[in-house]
Amino acid sequence: MSSIAAMITSIKNNKRTRKSAFKKLVKNGSYSTKTKLFFHRNASKIQLRKIKETLRKENKRVLVRKIATILILLIMMIYCIGFAKF
Repeated sequence: MSSIAAMITSIKNNKRTRKSAFKKLVKNGSYSTKTKLFFHRNASKIQLRKIKETLRKENKRVLVRKIATILILLIMMIYCIGFAKF
């Protein structure tokens, strides 16, 4: 019975209108579409390329570490299961 009641309440909740956070910001005046983004510091193309390369290297290292730990754990599990006596 409780699953049916949960379905009915979810259907009722889906029917009601939702309050938009974007509309709240526009009404309060703290958000405006006329303002432009302003950055205090600008990066050159060379700096952006270096940042991109360092991020790629860092992500690659993290991926290799994750794969290595998963492989080590998998090998340990296979080793333990192989010697388990049932």
